[in-house]
Amino acid sequence: MTRLHSLLFALLLLPVALQAHSQASEPHYIELKPSFVGTIGPGPRIQYLKVDVALRAEDAAGVARIQHHDPLIRNALVGLFARQTQENLASLEGKEQLRADALARVREVLEEEEGQPLVADLLFTNLITQ
Repeated sequence: MTRLHSLLFALLLLPVALQAHSQASEPHYIELKPSFVGTIGPGPRIQYLKVDVALRAEDAAGVARIQHHDPLIRNALVGLFARQTQENLASLEGKEQLRADALARVREVLEEEEGQPLVADLLFTNLITQ
């Protein structure tokens, strides 16, 4: 009878264990709000950049730590975005390079503050130049 109880107990706990495992491996997205809006490039004509950014964390524990450092992350990204030019962002390669640079910068900030990068990826959910 003890063996039967153990088997039933294990079967009852299986859904809980599976749910915990799926939540642990499920990515978490953090949208940086509000949008980044600023001017880019030199020249007599004012050019604007608007970027919406989402960060992907691998675990829920990192989300709160990433959100805690939102002001530092935003500051790093504002500086990076302000150095862009219309020519840099005219091609898909230029936009991808900006995305890679932004990810590297965010990871540097979090590495300095938390001792680990915490962010697995950075996505542009919107990028407009005008």
